[in-house]
Order: sequence, then C-alpha cells, then structure tokens
Amino acid sequence: MIIQILVDNPNSWIIPYTNELINTIKLKFGYSPVLLHDHSEVVAGELLFLLSCEKIFRALHLNKHNLVVHESDLPKGKGWSPVTWQVLEGKKEIPVTLFEAVEKVDAGEIYFQKNIELIGHELIDEIKDMQGRITNELILKFLENYPKINGTAQKGKETFYKKRTPNDSELDINKSIKEQFDLLRVCDNERYPAFFVHNTKKYIIKIYKEDE
Repeated sequence: MIIQILVDNPNSWIIPYTNELINTIKLKFGYSPVLLHDHSEVVAGELLFLLSCEKIFRALHLNKHNLVVHESDLPKGKGWSPVTWQVLEGKKEIPVTLFEAVEKVDAGEIYFQKNIELIGHELIDEIKDMQGRITNELILKFLENYPKINGTAQKGKETFYKKRTPNDSELDINKSIKEQFDLLRVCDNERYPAFFVHNTKKYIIKIYKEDE
C-alpha cells in the first residue's frame, strides 16, 4: 500500500513526530510511508496524510484518501492556528480531529477525535508535544481500522480563525503578567516571541520554565 505524508515546510515543528510515526508504521504494519515536502512530489496512491501544511493541497484525485489533522471541534474553529486561538480563549480541552480533505477547506468527514488536555501551566513546546503525539495516535488508529472505516459528516455552524502574525505576540504594558499569561505561553521564543513597545522602543520577552 502506498502511504505518503506531506509536510510542506521541511523545518516544521512536526517533523520529529512524523519521523517517529513513519518508524512505528514500518514496525507495526510493515508499510513504508514516504515523507514529502513539496506538493508536486505527491503521486497516485492509497493514503496521503497532510500534516501541518502551510498551503492547500489541491490534487485530491491522486489518492484514495487524503487525510488531515486539525486541532478543533470541526466545523468550529476552521482556519489558522486553532490551538493558539483556543488557549487564548481559555480552553483546557482542545479536540484534535482526523478528517477527510475535500475541495472545501476543513469540511470533510470526521474519522476520529481525541482531546489535548491542558492544566494551564503548559508552554507552547509542551502543548505541541501533546499535539504531535495525539496526531500520531489518530493516524495509527486509522490504519488499524482501515479499510473498514466510516467517517461522520460535520454538523453545526462553522467558524473560522484568522491567520496570526508576529504582531499578535504583542503584550500590553498596562496589563499584568497574570492577565496575559496565556498569550505569553503560546508565543514561540524564536519564531514569534512576545514583545512590548515602550517609549518607541521594542523589547523582546522570552519565557521558559525553571527546571524541576
């Protein structure tokens, strides 16, 4: 069976989890998934997993199933950076959803879901670790049940999250750290660190946990 995994950013945070997934699939099922970084590399096959893709994959006709993992209770929370937006909303349970890709973005049938369970102290790297592990769990569950598997149509009103920019990491100097802790903990120290502006100067803030 031809299994392909497309991660269109070769520097994506999910790559280590994808490599772990590929090894597990080889050991558990005997398949040899191929990891791709360019949409043009995708060939005709059985299963294509689209993980953390930054561009919309259009050649859905090439594979029997095109599967996406999205971190929201679809159809709610379609769009960009759903984990970050939900943490900022104060949510402690964030659904991770494995579903079928269709022409309309984030609209296909749902196969499986599992929640990221947060206490409230986790920083972005810890949250992404949960996200990566659950992503792998859902894909392995799909393979365990395939091909005797049926999806469920999405129900309810759809909502969308907008794409975040570096400016979304700006702190308000007139608010307390406590008030802005959720924003602090979802900022990436290297790619989009928290910052504030004071007297026309920009200051960068990075957050780490003390080693326990």
